[in-house]
Amino acid sequence: MALFLLLLLVALVLGIIGVLANGLFYLLVIGVVIVIADLVLVGLRLGRRRRRLPR
Repeated sequence: MALFLLLLLVALVLGIIGVLANGLFYLLVIGVVIVIADLVLVGLRLGRRRRRLPR
């Protein structure tokens, strides 16, 4: 969970800098890519947990 929040914070900061700074649009794109990768990571972790059902 800490990794998820850290990556989300980094993506948010990069996105804000990318929007506010002139000519740094690529930082916004990097922030969006980090958010997508973060959501995939969380989805994989949740998917693994749901498969382990006690018998």
